[in-house]
Amino acid sequence: MATDMFAFMQFMRSALLPLPGIIERMHVDDPAFYVNKKIFANVKLKDQLLAIHTPEREKWMATDPDTFFITNHYLNYKYMLVRLETVSPDDLKKLLITAWHNRATKGLIRAYEEMTNSAFLQ
Repeated sequence: MATDMFAFMQFMRSALLPLPGIIERMHVDDPAFYVNKKIFANVKLKDQLLAIHTPEREKWMATDPDTFFITNHYLNYKYMLVRLETVSPDDLKKLLITAWHNRATKGLIRAYEEMTNSAFLQ
């Protein structure tokens, strides 16, 4: 994926903002996305990385350890780092939506499913 942070942020917003309950705000000095008052994606602007919530990080890291990895800071958390210059847009979108789903309430998930089902029927 392109390393232009403006393009990356636009991609993230287009993938996430249609989801119910999304809040974008700063976390320390970097933009982050929240749902249900829980952070699930945190952009590391200076390093061009994304810290993303995922209970499946071992699977992702095994497939491409140069793109998906952790540092000692993340050992005890369900987050992994994603290198923005090498992640594919499809993988990134899947990770973002899954992270939202894992942190959203049942009501928000139901609202999203109803929204996607009604759009599919049209």
